[in-house]
Amino acid sequence: MTEPGASVLDELRAAQDGMQVLVDGVRPDQWDGPTPCAEWDARTLLNHVVFGNRTFTTIVNGQPPPPQEQIRAMRDQDQLGDDPAAAWRASATGLLAAFDSPGVLGRPFASPLGEMPGAGLARLRITETLVHGWDLARATGQPVPFDESLARGALDFTLRQLPPGAARSTFPFAAEQPVPDDAPAIDRLAAHLGRDVDARGRTGREDRIPGT
Repeated sequence: MTEPGASVLDELRAAQDGMQVLVDGVRPDQWDGPTPCAEWDARTLLNHVVFGNRTFTTIVNGQPPPPQEQIRAMRDQDQLGDDPAAAWRASATGLLAAFDSPGVLGRPFASPLGEMPGAGLARLRITETLVHGWDLARATGQPVPFDESLARGALDFTLRQLPPGAARSTFPFAAEQPVPDDAPAIDRLAAHLGRDVDARGRTGREDRIPGT
């Protein structure tokens, strides 16, 4: 749970910890089951988020982001090995260590979305983790472990980057879906990024944060 006034690093840690809870709760027979992301089973979905963690760790540690064609090729490589939970834990530990280095949150970095301060990159990872955590929870019948304040922060950030009604031609998200105004923030975030929160069908898009 995040507390009022929590730093972006606290929020990133809470997001990563919540995803770990979900990953630990996936039964062995669920890894090849469908998710709300078209053409992705649960293992492929987690593989994608682990790859994103590792890519952003590389960027924050001072390396330039890989070219898009290299990202596309690397994204399809297996990141999980024989132990998806251990792979997630290692990727989260590396990511948090990178962002916890002195001065990182205020330093500008080249990123797939252009130059951003470290805090902005951290918020991209929070959003990615929450949305795909929602996907994994929906796919495996688990409760979403992210608290309201964490999800609300990710929703506010996403709405600033991609306002309602904005063109999505440069973003790999399906059209925003209807959701009640009083729905939990995590459901409103999922709906804004193309998920049907009232059904267990698929979005028809992979719905990933650009560059991951």
